[in-house]
Amino acid sequence: MPEDRDWKTDLREAVSSFGHRNWIVVADSAFPLLTGGGMRQVLVRRDQLTVLEAALRMIEGAPHIKAQVWVDSELSHVPDELAPGIESFRQHLAPLAPAARRAPHEELIARLNAAATEFQVLLLKTESVLPYTTVCCELDCGYWDAEREQQLRAAMKES
Repeated sequence: MPEDRDWKTDLREAVSSFGHRNWIVVADSAFPLLTGGGMRQVLVRRDQLTVLEAALRMIEGAPHIKAQVWVDSELSHVPDELAPGIESFRQHLAPLAPAARRAPHEELIARLNAAATEFQVLLLKTESVLPYTTVCCELDCGYWDAEREQQLRAAMKES
């Protein structure tokens, strides 16, 4: 795994070249090293929220993609007494990803592994030591949506 290279360059390259079905992940330090062929992991010796904010800002600035943000469902249930700082993390995360979907941690790992068998996944592994704080950005087309796709398929069926 490349160690603390210019992670912003890696991120910029991913944002410019990735499309729908690619993923960008900002993970805590204990996130496992995944072995899927399309998985590219970069060790980032930075605060997780700083890296996440940069990633989301870059994705939002790219007209060709948009992100569906996923977080571990366990994150909502970890008490600050067991993981000091987790409440502060949740408070800072909320405005960054207000529409984040939730799924169990193991399910998200399985989805990432499956995606990495066919598509590229960039995983930025930060120095965070808080459990269940990994944020996954599942990319989709920024200029086409499910409603338009449905209309297209219906029109194709009619003709």
